[in-house]
Amino acid sequence: MPGAYARILLHVTFSTKGRARLITPDLQSRLYPYIGGIIREEKGVLYEIGGIGNHVHLLFSWRTEPSIATLIRRLKAGSSQWVHQTFPGMRTFAWQEGYGVFSVSQSQMPAVQQYIQNQVAHHKERTFEEEFLALLKAHKIEYDERYIWD
Repeated sequence: MPGAYARILLHVTFSTKGRARLITPDLQSRLYPYIGGIIREEKGVLYEIGGIGNHVHLLFSWRTEPSIATLIRRLKAGSSQWVHQTFPGMRTFAWQEGYGVFSVSQSQMPAVQQYIQNQVAHHKERTFEEEFLALLKAHKIEYDERYIWD
């Protein structure tokens, strides 16, 4: 076969540094489309984006190259730089160093989209830290809690 054919669906989540509540509604309404633009520029397809003041969730399709780590690095660096330039009062805005990335089957795509759309209601009952640990456990990802939080 001369080519690679792939549609890799990913659920990615990461927070602001120290989980500071920096993503205001005004910032969110402009930041989310900007992040979507980075994904499109990198030839991915964003299906859903959502979150609350201290973190974001993304559902998108990706290809085999470049690596997911490269995309997330570009996404975080580009969006942080944009926040600093667009909102001069937010010079301290930064993303946490790490992130969670989870594979999603096509059949589960609607459920993950709904999960991301319902972040505000979801976080009336659970913190980001609790949510992130639950995602790691649900996906059977081993971790040492001493090294998860920045």
